[in-house]
Amino acid sequence: MALDQSSDAFVAFDHVQKSYDGEVLVVKDLNLHIGKGEFLTMLGPSGSGKTTCLMMLAGFETATSGQILLDGKSINNIPPHKRGIGMVFQNYALFPHMTVAENLSFPLEVRGMSRSDREAKVKNALDMVQMGEFGGRRPAQLSGGQQQRIALARALVFDAELVLMDEPLGALDKQLREHMQYEIKHIHERLGVTVVYVTHDQSEALTMSDRVAVFDDGRIQQLAPPDDLYERPTNAFVAQFIGENNKLLGTVRGIEGETATVELDNGQKVNALAVNCGGVGSRTMLSIRPERVELDGKGQNVMQAKVLERIYLGDHIRCRMAVAGDDQFIVKVPNSAGKGALQEGTESTISWLTEDCRALDA
Repeated sequence: MALDQSSDAFVAFDHVQKSYDGEVLVVKDLNLHIGKGEFLTMLGPSGSGKTTCLMMLAGFETATSGQILLDGKSINNIPPHKRGIGMVFQNYALFPHMTVAENLSFPLEVRGMSRSDREAKVKNALDMVQMGEFGGRRPAQLSGGQQQRIALARALVFDAELVLMDEPLGALDKQLREHMQYEIKHIHERLGVTVVYVTHDQSEALTMSDRVAVFDDGRIQQLAPPDDLYERPTNAFVAQFIGENNKLLGTVRGIEGETATVELDNGQKVNALAVNCGGVGSRTMLSIRPERVELDGKGQNVMQAKVLERIYLGDHIRCRMAVAGDDQFIVKVPNSAGKGALQEGTESTISWLTEDCRALDA
C-alpha cells in the first residue's frame, strides 16, 4: 500500500518533532502517512523514537512541533479519551477488580451507551478473540495469552477505526507469541481496522505488517513492505537490523551502470549493486544475506572459505566461515544440501550473485 499524498492518509504525521528537554530531539521531522485499513509497524531499537511517536498519536505525549492528523483533522489539541483510538499495551492494563465483561463494558459506559447495546458489543468482541466463555472471570484467573486477548478485545469493542499496539506480545513466551501474531493479523484482515504497531522484534514486524517503518535516532531509516526491507535495504543500518546479514568493508574502485567494483580490505575484488555507496574512492559496506551464498563456487564473486563453526538447526545448517579476512561470515544451507559437505576445519569455495550483494554506506 504505497501512500505519499496526505489526502489519502487516514493517519498523517506532518513535520512532527519531539523534544523532552528543549535541546535533544527524540523524533526528528517525521513525515509519515498511513492508509485506512493498513497494518503499519514502527520497528527499531530502544531509544529510536518509535514509542514516542505512538504515544503522540495516542495523545499521551504532545508534539513539540508539527501536526498529527486523523482522517484529515488535526488531533494535536484533542485529549486521548476523545480521539476514539483503541490501545493495547504490553502489560495488558486490565482493571483487576473488574470481570472480563466489565473491563470491556467500561469504555462503552464512558461513551454513554445503553446497557443492552453494551452487552451485545461485549459479547461480539469476546467472540472475536475466542474468549466468549470467559466474561465472568477476573484478569488474575487468566493466563498471559488470555489477558492479552481481552486487552485486544477491549481495544476493538467500541468499533475504533484505529488501534495502537505497544509491544503487546512482549511478555508472552515464544510459541504463544507466534500464535498471537497470526491471531492479531487475522483479526486485522477480518475487521479492516487501521493498526499502528510498535515492536523491537524484527521477525514480528516482518510477519504481521503491510509496511514497516524502521526507526533509528529519531528518524525513519526506511519505510517499505517486509520483503523489500529484507531483500532491498537502502542503508547499512537497515541491512544490519533486519535479519542476519554479512558485511564486508571495502573501497569503491569503479562504477558502471548499476554495478560497483569494490576492493575489499584484503585486496580481493567484488562486484555489487551500487545502492548507496558514494563515488569512486568512497568507503562502502557490502551486504550479503547468508542464504544467498552458494557452496559450489560456480557463480560470480567466487571466494575461498574455511568452515569455523557448524550449527545444526533442523531445517537448515548455519556455518560461520572465514571469508576475505572476516571470520564472522555466515552461510545458511538447507539441511539436505549441507549435511556432508560442511565439516568444521574444511575449506571450500563459495560464491554469490552480483545482484544479491548490495554496496551501502560504510
